[in-house]
Amino acid sequence: MKRRDFINWVGLGGIASSLPVAIAACSSQTTSTSGDWQTVGTSAELDKTGQLLAKNSPAGPVLVIGTSKAANLTAVNPTCTHAGCTVGWKAEAKKFVCPCHGSEYGIDGKVQKGPATEALKTYAAKIESNSVVVKPS
Repeated sequence: MKRRDFINWVGLGGIASSLPVAIAACSSQTTSTSGDWQTVGTSAELDKTGQLLAKNSPAGPVLVIGTSKAANLTAVNPTCTHAGCTVGWKAEAKKFVCPCHGSEYGIDGKVQKGPATEALKTYAAKIESNSVVVKPS
């Protein structure tokens, strides 16, 4: 085999081997984009305790507060902005409380008591059929 033929074959092989990557990059995505509503659980799960914690949802960690009968649901990322612990919902006090250092957040996710200084990330939430869905901001 001549040197020129060998170089042509190597070049052609390089192009052919990168073809699957190019096709995958250009193909349509089958997963949802971040602007879409994401299912985080069922309305039955939410109705059991008035809250639904989905640690590994497609939208990331989400804590939804309310019931399927409520007009408004509250949904936040339950990761404390101070130390990264998972906050819990205290229904009687109507606030989120961090078990690690005592930070408190209002139902709107805003800090009420430190040491946290940043609000919890919030989501739009609603019931669709029997599913609880959230929309990342």
